[in-house]
Amino acid sequence: MTRRNRPAMGALFFLMTMFLLAVYFTFAAVQGDFGVFKRAEVEAETRVLQQELAELRAEVARMENLTRRLSDDYLDLDLLDEQARDMLGMIRPDEIVIR
Repeated sequence: MTRRNRPAMGALFFLMTMFLLAVYFTFAAVQGDFGVFKRAEVEAETRVLQQELAELRAEVARMENLTRRLSDDYLDLDLLDEQARDMLGMIRPDEIVIR
């Protein structure tokens, strides 16, 4: 009686299952919802949004400055003159209009 030396089917099935699980978890770690690529995408979007926020804050500061300069407490005559002439469509005799 001779016995053949071949691997048991249970061990082969176990190794194949472990290999497939390793491939699945590796793929999920790279491509999944919380993977490496998604993290890089979120970080890039964060940088863009932070830059946009800085631009918006600068615009708000500029507008607050203009509002303060036109307020009752602080009156900038040059700004008032510019705004009034712009609204009324008038110019001074010494000005040149370029359109």
